Amino acid sequence: MASRRRASILIPPEKRKCIGVMTSGGDAQGMNGAVRAVVRSSIARGCRVFGIHEGYEGLLHPELIKEMDWISVRGWLSVGGTSIGTARCKDFYERPGRLIAARNLVKAGIDALIVIGGDGSLTGADKFRSEWPGLLSELVEKGELTEAETAPVQHLNIVGMVGSIDNDMAMTDATIGCYSSLQRICEAVDNIDSTALSHQRAFVIEVMGRHCGWLALMAGVSTGADFVFIPEKPFKDNWQEKMKEIIMKHRSLGKRKTIVIVAEGAHDESLNKITPEHVKTLLSNDLKLDTRITTLGHVQRGGLPSAYDRMLATLQGVEAVQAVLDATPETPSPVISITENKICRQPLMDAVAATQSVAVAIKNKDFDKAMSLRDAEFAEYNRIYLMTTNIDSPELRLPEDKRLRIGIIHVGAPAGGMNSATRAAVAYCLARGHKPVALHNGFPGLCRHHGDKPLGSVRDFDWLEVEGWANQGGSEIGTNRGLPSEDMNTTATCFEKYKIQALFLIGGFEAFTALSELRHAREKYAAFRIPMILLPATISNNVPGSEYSLGSDTCLNALIQYCDAIRQSASASRRRVFVVETQGGKSGYVATLAGLCVGAVCVYTPEEGIDHKMMYRDLEYLVREFSKDKGQNRAGKLILRNEQASDTYTTEVIANMIRTAAKGRFEARHVVPGHVQQGGAPSPMDRVRAVRLAVKCIQHLETFAGKSEAHLMAEMTSAAVIGIKGASVAVTGMEHLEKYETDWKDRRPKNEFWIAMKPTVDMLSGRPLAEDTCYACGRKLDHGVVDNHENCA
Repeated sequence: MASRRRASILIPPEKRKCIGVMTSGGDAQGMNGAVRAVVRSSIARGCRVFGIHEGYEGLLHPELIKEMDWISVRGWLSVGGTSIGTARCKDFYERPGRLIAARNLVKAGIDALIVIGGDGSLTGADKFRSEWPGLLSELVEKGELTEAETAPVQHLNIVGMVGSIDNDMAMTDATIGCYSSLQRICEAVDNIDSTALSHQRAFVIEVMGRHCGWLALMAGVSTGADFVFIPEKPFKDNWQEKMKEIIMKHRSLGKRKTIVIVAEGAHDESLNKITPEHVKTLLSNDLKLDTRITTLGHVQRGGLPSAYDRMLATLQGVEAVQAVLDATPETPSPVISITENKICRQPLMDAVAATQSVAVAIKNKDFDKAMSLRDAEFAEYNRIYLMTTNIDSPELRLPEDKRLRIGIIHVGAPAGGMNSATRAAVAYCLARGHKPVALHNGFPGLCRHHGDKPLGSVRDFDWLEVEGWANQGGSEIGTNRGLPSEDMNTTATCFEKYKIQALFLIGGFEAFTALSELRHAREKYAAFRIPMILLPATISNNVPGSEYSLGSDTCLNALIQYCDAIRQSASASRRRVFVVETQGGKSGYVATLAGLCVGAVCVYTPEEGIDHKMMYRDLEYLVREFSKDKGQNRAGKLILRNEQASDTYTTEVIANMIRTAAKGRFEARHVVPGHVQQGGAPSPMDRVRAVRLAVKCIQHLETFAGKSEAHLMAEMTSAAVIGIKGASVAVTGMEHLEKYETDWKDRRPKNEFWIAMKPTVDMLSGRPLAEDTCYACGRKLDHGVVDNHENCA
C-alpha cells in the first residue's frame, strides 16, 4: 500500500524493530483496539509485528507466536475482550520458563515487547527485560542458541499499556477498559433505578474492585447513589449510623428510592469486610426498607468498548510503538498513561510500585496514604461526592456574607451532561449555603418571564427537584440559542429584579458568545458586574478554552453504535461503502474522533476541506482495496464526512462518485444519523466530568463573594471558561480567549488539539496522503519533500 511504503521512510532500516504484542491478566474492553493500533502502527513504520497468543503462556510455545499483517486486525476496534487471548502462566514465574520464552523470542527475531495488562503482567515483563542478557548467555552456553542468533537481539525493550477495568494503576487517570466497565454499571443502575422508584425500594449494588474503589466511587458519582463503600477511604467503625443518617435524611426530603454501591473489597477502618448482605440487613431491619441485592459480576467486563476506551487504546497503542522506536538499551521501561487529556509516558516500575503501595497502605490502615497514592483526581471525586450527597452538613456552610444567589442557565443545543452538571452545582450550592436559581429556557426565557406566575422561568432550585437528574439527557430547565444581545436591557433588568449575584452558564458556542456579550456590557450595565463562568457543553466540542465539552463523549458513543450497525451491514454485503454524515458545525472533532473509534477509511472535515485531488486519491484507493478483496474478507468500509466539510462535495455526491468509480464492483450508500448523535442518557464520562467541573465552577464563583465591583472589573477570570487543557483543568479569562484563542468566523478554537490525531486516523486506515503531506504530523509541505518529518519546521 502506497501510504505504508511512504510511512516506512520515516524509520531508517537500522532502527526498525521486530515487535511482539501480547495481552495478559484479566481481559478488558479496548484491548483489541490497542492490539490493532500496535499492529498497524508498527507496519506503517516498516516494522514486523507478532501477536503472542494466550498471554505469557504464548511465550513458551512457538506456535502461539504468529506474525500479524494489516488485514488480521480488521474490525477489532468494536470487539470486546482480547482476540489474541490471555492466560495465567505459572511456568513463566520461574527462570526455566523465562529461558524458554527468551529462546522462542530470539528464534522469531523479536527484540521488543508491548505488554497490555495489569501491574502483575507489567512487573513480569520488566523482570524479563532485566534478566534478558543473562538468559541469552545461558542459552548460548547450553548450545540452544548461537551467538549469531543472539547478536541482533542483545537488548529487549519493554513498553507497558494498562488494560484493567478497575482503573487501579497509579500515575494514570484511566486504564483501558475502565470507562466501558463503568458504562455497564451505570446502565444496570439506571435500569434498577426505575424499579426502585416504583416500589420505594433500596438496592445494594456490588461492583468489582478488590483493592481499588474507582468503579464504585465513579458509579456513585454517575448515578447519584446515596452511599458508597470503597477500600481506600472507609468510614469509621460507626459507618452504620452515618449511612442510616444520610439515607433517612434523603427519604425525609421525599426521595422514593435508595441506592448503595459496595466495592467487592470494601471494609471498615478496622479492616472488617463490609458485604452487601451486611448492608441489606441494616436497611431492612433498622430502616424497614424493602431491600434487594444485585451483584453485577463479570457483566462489567463484557460488551463492546466505549468510545473513550477505543480512543484511549488506539492513541496509547500508537504511542507505545513510538516508545519502542525511541528506546535505547538504557531507557527505563515506560508505561503509557493519560493525564486529563494528554497521552504521556511514565516509568513503568515507579507506577507499579505506587500501585502496590496502595494495598500495603490499606493493610496498614493508613487510609490517608492510600488516598494520596491514587491520582489527585480520585481524591477530588471522593470529596465532591461526599459534599454533593450530604447536603445538610453545618460544617460545610459558609458565613452569611460569603453566600451567593447563583443563576444557572443552559444556552445552545442540548448536550449530555447538562443535567448532571446542574444537579451537582445545585447540591453543592445547598451544602455551602448558596441559593441556586434556575433560569429556564435560556436568555429568551428569562426575558419573557412574568414574575407573578407561580411556575415562571426564574425559580429557586430545591434538592429533590434535581436529585434524579444524574442520568437524564437533554436539558431539564430548557435551553435556547438566543443571546442576551437580543434584549440586553430586559436581561439586565431581570438580573437586578431577581438579585442574581453570580452566573453559571452551561452550553456551547452560543453560551460562549453570550458570556462575551455580558462581559462587554458590564461598562453600561451594573447588573453584569458579577462573577460569571461557563462550563462548555456541546457535542461539537468547539468551545475555546477547553479540549473537552460535556456531551461530546455521549455523542461519540451514540455515533459509534450507529456506525457499528452500519459497518455490520456493509460487511455482510462485503463489498459496500457507507458515507456517514456527522454533526459538528465548522469543527471536525466529532468526525475525526468517531473515525478513530470505528476505523473509518476516510474522514472529511471543514478544517481540511475537500478538493478534487483528494477525492481522486480516495476513489483510487477504494478501487484498489476492493480489487484485492476476493470475497474472503469482511471488506465493508466507512467514510465519515462532517456536515460542513464542503459545499460542493456533499454526502450524497461523494456516495454517487464512489458508486460511479466502482463500475459495479462494489456499492456505496449515504446515511445521515442526524440528532441521534445527541444521544440519550449521558455517558459515564460526561456524568463524572460534569460533576467535577460543575463543582469547580461554583468554587471559582465563591472566590468573588464580597468583592467590590472594581475588583470584579479588574480580575480577568471574573468572566471565564473552565476547561481541560492538556494535562490540567484551567480557568481562562474571557478577554484572553476572545483576543487570542477564538476563530469567531468559524465558531471554533484557533488551535484545535485534535488536529494532531488526524494523521493517526489516516495511518491506521492505510489511506494514502497527498504527495506534499508529512505522514508523521499531517503538515502541508511547501518544499516538495515527501514524508520527511525532520524537515517540518
